Amino acid sequence: MKKLMMMALMAAAATTAFAQDSLVKEAKKLLGKGEFDQAAQTLAPALTSSETLDMRAAWNLQSEIMHEKFSAIQTKELESNVSKAGYDTLGLHNAAVAAWEAVLKCDEFDQQPDAKGKVKPKYRSAAQTKYKNFGLSLVQAGQYFYQNRKENENALKAWTLYLDMKETPLFAEVKDFPKDPFYYDIAYYTAILAYQMHDYPVAEKYATLTAQDPNKAGEAMEIMLFSKKESMKTKEDSVNYVNMLKDLHKKDPAESRYFNLLMDYYTRANDVPAMKAWAEEEIALDPQNKMAWAVKGEVQMNQSEWDAAVESYKKAIEIDPEFVQCVFNAGVCLNSKAIGLKDQLADKNTGGLKKEDAEKVKAVLAEALTYLERARELDSEQEKVRWAYPLYQIYYALDNKEKADEMEKLLNQ
Repeated sequence: MKKLMMMALMAAAATTAFAQDSLVKEAKKLLGKGEFDQAAQTLAPALTSSETLDMRAAWNLQSEIMHEKFSAIQTKELESNVSKAGYDTLGLHNAAVAAWEAVLKCDEFDQQPDAKGKVKPKYRSAAQTKYKNFGLSLVQAGQYFYQNRKENENALKAWTLYLDMKETPLFAEVKDFPKDPFYYDIAYYTAILAYQMHDYPVAEKYATLTAQDPNKAGEAMEIMLFSKKESMKTKEDSVNYVNMLKDLHKKDPAESRYFNLLMDYYTRANDVPAMKAWAEEEIALDPQNKMAWAVKGEVQMNQSEWDAAVESYKKAIEIDPEFVQCVFNAGVCLNSKAIGLKDQLADKNTGGLKKEDAEKVKAVLAEALTYLERARELDSEQEKVRWAYPLYQIYYALDNKEKADEMEKLLNQ
């Protein structure tokens, strides 16, 4: 009984395999008649069945079906330029993508060892000849999907297939692979599209490729950096992103985008010690970096280190006397210092100040006033800094009623 069951199972398996083989033969006949869609539909089950006897032959047939469909429509396209008749544009570009995908799958099976462990490629040489100059078809397919159909996923797929052609096993060892003068342009568009689709690993991959072109290195680096920034998930990701930015900044200190991205990162991370250490690194690299002094001053200001913050802001102002944000912040720090000093020196019972202590507070307020009035002079419309309220506080504290009333009117507008 057991023997009979085994025979029945073997017979069933043979029948299934024969059925899949029949599909391949039928699809081949349909291809010969030019019935491409019917041939592809007939062949489809055999491409995914484990019972197909010769999978590389099946996928080779799929590539032939799609390539011949592509060629047939392409011929109609050329004829239409004369006759003005229509042709299946969508079918043309879908066939181009499907043909290339099929030949890659065929090559995958073509490189698998036989029962004796030997690799005997049957289709690779012919495929290399047929598809060596096929890249333009994939580029055009991507362009069509992107511009005419707004199908970003299909556009991205077509372009990445094109960009990866020479790196596939099929062409990896081909030394005279055609050079395309627009290769890096397509890589750039692919990186941008992937970034817009939030596919950051793909964006980073093709931005890295684009950066090999010196004329596009700047734009490519920006895509790469923003992709890394958006895809950060672990502490290691963050460290890699920051180290990359620092390396780029050291190589090109005149390029402000790297410094700005670092500042944005440390601000968002809200890591005060790390931000302070970074500011000091920048100052050590370039003592004339006004932004580094400003960052250091901001860290110190947020920690209520008023004197230290003012000194940092003064350094920035020495470098750029019209750096209004630092002028304003220096005044705010001194005003805050005066408020703290008043609270510290006030009598615990009456809250009043001795004359000499009051003079100490006024001296700090007077210094604060010079900075805040300078900020007003530099930014009269308060477009960058809001100087009216701290000026009101100082005028009020110094008993300058006229000026205090002026600031109060501004605040109430």
